[in-house]
Amino acid sequence: MNRLTQQETQEWLRRYAAPYKELMAYYRCAMMEVSTKFQVLNEELSLQYDRNPIESIRTRLKSMESIMDKLSRRNLPLTVQGIEENLNDVAGVRVICAFPSDIYMLSEAFLKQDDITLIRKKDYIAEPKDNGYRSLHLIIETPIFLHDQKKMMKVEVQFRTISMDWWASLEHRIRYKKDIQMEEHIHNELHECAQISAALDQRMERIHRTSESLRDS
Repeated sequence: MNRLTQQETQEWLRRYAAPYKELMAYYRCAMMEVSTKFQVLNEELSLQYDRNPIESIRTRLKSMESIMDKLSRRNLPLTVQGIEENLNDVAGVRVICAFPSDIYMLSEAFLKQDDITLIRKKDYIAEPKDNGYRSLHLIIETPIFLHDQKKMMKVEVQFRTISMDWWASLEHRIRYKKDIQMEEHIHNELHECAQISAALDQRMERIHRTSESLRDS
């Protein structure tokens, strides 16, 4: 199915403006819930490890155009219900950590919380994408508490090290040229940079562990 025209998008918004606005507010609430959980974990773990395992927490709400394009490409219902039932990445939270071990420690602690339900997990650190992309992705469901109800909402959580995030951000800027085929040598260079980044993560973590053991001895 072709992408929606601007007129079709505007017509859709006229029909669903109120329920769409309400749903997006729910997604923002879900992002706040998840972000708060990580802020609490960061504070608690900083006492245990004498450092903050989380470098930064960022949130992202998918744009209406991107939502409509995704539904259209998949031939899914172009309705508010269609968004909620079929898309898992409307609300996104990205957690940036110092070291790969922090990613696994935080994700495990997060998933142990009794109001977090794991829907899907993709470990692109253990098995990077063909282009070299590395990250740990979780699709989770968590409740938000409204004035008259509890509502379950889906959120995509991405964990990256500083190095992984730096590479992914620059790769996106280089690659994001619509209708332009990526040259093979550029693809290969990006993949090599991803490997160098991964090796740097491992090396920095080894240095960190050595410094920790020297401090504790």
